[in-house]
Amino acid sequence: MHAHKHDHDHDLSLESGEDHTHHHLGHAGNNNGLLVALLLTLGFAVVEVLAGFWSGSLALLSDAAHMVTDASSLGLAAAAAWLARRPPSLQHSFGLVRAEILAALINSLAMLGLIGFIVYEAIQRFSEPHPIAGGTVVVVAVVGLVVNLIVAWTLHHGEQTLNSRAALLHVLGDALGSVAAITAGVVILATGWTPIDPLLSLFVAVLISVSAIRLLREAVHVLMEGVPLNIKLDSVGHDLAALPGVVRVHDLHVWTLSSGTLALSAHLEIRNLADWPTLLDAARQSLESRHGIRHVTLQPEALVAEPLVKTPYPPGIS
Repeated sequence: MHAHKHDHDHDLSLESGEDHTHHHLGHAGNNNGLLVALLLTLGFAVVEVLAGFWSGSLALLSDAAHMVTDASSLGLAAAAAWLARRPPSLQHSFGLVRAEILAALINSLAMLGLIGFIVYEAIQRFSEPHPIAGGTVVVVAVVGLVVNLIVAWTLHHGEQTLNSRAALLHVLGDALGSVAAITAGVVILATGWTPIDPLLSLFVAVLISVSAIRLLREAVHVLMEGVPLNIKLDSVGHDLAALPGVVRVHDLHVWTLSSGTLALSAHLEIRNLADWPTLLDAARQSLESRHGIRHVTLQPEALVAEPLVKTPYPPGIS
């Protein structure tokens, strides 16, 4: 018995021994928050870049560099969010939902590149101190902090995806940069001790690098079709094998299509193919309610021979 159920805008189903249940893959979320954040960030980035060069502060320059990369990352995130909502086509049967993962990967790499630049400049500043206009640094950094907090609030209350998290990471890193610049400016005004400027820049770079590396690893994990971090593959296999009439589960795979959209494919050996429609509904309900997996491809197979020993977790899951 064959059944094909697709919620796509087009039907490319071919008769085979597979049963598919494909829910809509794209995010219907609104990217207005990303556009608002982009305009705010881009507008202040120009001001801060000029002020950074004029004041001679590395902390302010690094904050300005953050703002510039924030603007590019937010633009990339907005473009990716738009692409992710495009419907499937003959060329892209899953649509373009992976665009957000690629954007997160690019943004995390860009952040690591920026961190490398800040570290290099900070080391140079320790050996060759520069005069710094502390008052200008404080004023511009305070305004920058306010802008960053508004942008972060906008992103935090928008749709939460790996892509938006990457953009939020940029903004939070910039907010830390603003705090560091304010602190450096106050210390320089009060004591004249300029090494505080590169020292705080290094501190912020280290803090941001931890989150950037974590985000990079997560994006690569998704692109490598790794099992989602919140999914236990053996638990999924056990739940499928525990369904009445299922004897073995094999060729079990779970992966991430995009943030919040998981996919699964598996072969189920069953005692009676006539029971498949009932089993399919039970499997779909179990996978969605227990594991949050809605994009499911299951193939029934007639049982060749009853296993001699029924193990709690049937062998052959791969």
